[in-house]
Amino acid sequence: MTDALGPLSDLPPEVTEIAATLEAAGFETWCVGGALRDRRLGHGSEDVDLATAATPDQVLRLFPRTVAVGVKYGTVGVLDRKRVLHEVTTFRRDVATDGRHAVVEYGVSLEEDLARRDFTINALAYHPIRREWRDPFGGAEDIGRRLIRAVGDPARRFAEDHLRILRAIRFASRFEFAIEAATWKAAVEGAAGLRSLSPERVRDEWFKGLETARSVAGLIRLWRDVGAAAIWIPELPDRYPLASPAPEPRDPIVLTAALVANPGERLRQLRASNLEVERARAIAAAPAGPNSTAVRDVRRWLAATGDASEDLRRLARYRGGADPDWGPVVDGIRGRGEPTSRGQLAVSGDDLIAAGVPRGPAVGRVLGQVLDAVLDDPALNNRDRLLELVRAWT
Repeated sequence: MTDALGPLSDLPPEVTEIAATLEAAGFETWCVGGALRDRRLGHGSEDVDLATAATPDQVLRLFPRTVAVGVKYGTVGVLDRKRVLHEVTTFRRDVATDGRHAVVEYGVSLEEDLARRDFTINALAYHPIRREWRDPFGGAEDIGRRLIRAVGDPARRFAEDHLRILRAIRFASRFEFAIEAATWKAAVEGAAGLRSLSPERVRDEWFKGLETARSVAGLIRLWRDVGAAAIWIPELPDRYPLASPAPEPRDPIVLTAALVANPGERLRQLRASNLEVERARAIAAAPAGPNSTAVRDVRRWLAATGDASEDLRRLARYRGGADPDWGPVVDGIRGRGEPTSRGQLAVSGDDLIAAGVPRGPAVGRVLGQVLDAVLDDPALNNRDRLLELVRAWT
């Protein structure tokens, strides 16, 4: 018990209602997980996870609105009256593990459940009805010390799930915490186990790290120092090539493209979606920016880059720390509705055929000529004027 921590004043009442329902049915229930850690750091969130003595079947019977987010692992998603999803997981302990997945046993105590967690800062529990804390591993103190420390034996924790090595790096980068010496030593010594992880799990940790790290440079340094980069992203640079990312939601696809020479292939190997892989390939293949800030040059660059233009603009922000000087020119072109693609032209392929252009490749060739003329002079983008041009060419 840790009474000195004091009650949580910003816990959503809906969370207490879920706990009260479970407790009224005879099942001990506590708030657990990252929401408690974040609240200790001054960051609230609506979704709060709970741990309970109830089995998944019992949770499903008690609540009318649920989502089967991980029933075979003991977790049921419960939707509160605001339709916020809260993961409710049965108290459990690991009885076997292969470094990737664990076989769990139910019917254990809260303390045993907390003992299976990765780091002390994630092993806090709070009873929302009694307003009582449980912190058997000193997580609150480690939050105050800004320290990532494994629960119990760090080598054992990492052997249970090698992904915890990447999670330690992510939390350290997100909160600017140090990694405790014994925990770091075990991470380095256990890094070879990262090879056994699925590409999807590694990709998710990489993306989360890029999105949340206070310093992306620090994140990359830790990936390299622990040995994760050599296994999964060996192209990561020794020196961070970007300015601090602009104050906007970070895009892990664009950041990966900024850091890796062949981002499409690397993301394919990490089992990113086809759309994400194609975005990365388009970024790598396109010119990084227009030849100048002249409106004509910017229009031509937009035509050449197509859908990749916004990703390239974001990349320029990451590299320079601010919007590029051609960014406002792009906004002006779009604000005025100036065409930069064939789809924005005032004539279609059918119009060209009706004007005498032969069916087949000639239609595409002439549409390209029309776009080229309009990129020089957007005022030409009028159906009658364009058809006059086409008739003159044919």
